[in-house]
Amino acid sequence: MIGWARTIALCCAAVLACSAWATHGQAEPVPTERGPFVRVLGTVQDGGLPHAACEHAGCRLVREGRAPKRFISSLALVLPETRQVYLFDATPDLREQLDALRDVRTLPIDRVDRAPVDGVFLTHAHIGHYLGLAFFGFEAVHTTALPVWATPRMSRFLSTNGPWSQLVETGNIALRPLPLDRAVELAAGVSVAAFAVPHRDELSDTVGFRIEGPNRSLIFVPDTDKWATWEPSLLERLTGVDVALLDGSFFSADELPGRDVTQIGHPMIGRTMGLLQERVTAGSLEAFFIHLNHSNPALLADSAERREIEARGFAVAQEGQEFGL
Repeated sequence: MIGWARTIALCCAAVLACSAWATHGQAEPVPTERGPFVRVLGTVQDGGLPHAACEHAGCRLVREGRAPKRFISSLALVLPETRQVYLFDATPDLREQLDALRDVRTLPIDRVDRAPVDGVFLTHAHIGHYLGLAFFGFEAVHTTALPVWATPRMSRFLSTNGPWSQLVETGNIALRPLPLDRAVELAAGVSVAAFAVPHRDELSDTVGFRIEGPNRSLIFVPDTDKWATWEPSLLERLTGVDVALLDGSFFSADELPGRDVTQIGHPMIGRTMGLLQERVTAGSLEAFFIHLNHSNPALLADSAERREIEARGFAVAQEGQEFGL
């Protein structure tokens, strides 16, 4: 395997050049006649890249400015006609991720935008997926009745534990029920449906999302246990889906020396490719890996692992990448 230091140095310029992320503050406004689309706002695991308190070679290179920072996994659903934006998960990187949506919003002049998004859909209560809600509170953005869709268990967690309960009590956020396997209609031809996902559920349950547009559909599963635990199966969930953004936390168990591989709850990338290879090869599914751990060599554009993924017709999601619906 190509070493982190040399590989990141080789791919850094390419990543920055091809991504709109580096220049999002100067981007031209998205035309209102464009159809709905999903934009990737982040691609790595809850600890970010550089990861917290990490001396891994890849983390050091980011801190030294020799590789691009990556943001924690999140998506935005954009409806250009109405300039509406919906977040999928509110991460600790929320400030930068809101900046990456400036071209799809009508921005206020010389003041804080008190309504930077039109709603948030939450997958679960692990730190990378909901801590960003705090920025919508009185101390920062100070939103008013921002819709936050969450399962009953997730809603109970937010409304009975500070500081999240303060967001509810002061009206910064308005919790909305998120029924499983039932569509939430956001606009004509655009809907979101949550479905149960097996995962570590210490504080809340976990869901994935199916986003339907007028022409295409997309599924988002940033965190899950192994696919064998799914009922219905992953393949059944992907029926009629055009694009899948799936948990790619680890390429292999070799990334975690000293850890019991039986305790790793995430599916390995190779296993996911094996399950979906037939559909990807047939061209009926575009499959992208997201939520990559800082140790995952597939983050690196010139790694053997990334080349294997791409040779098999899969890809690693990139910040700023868009999928029309």
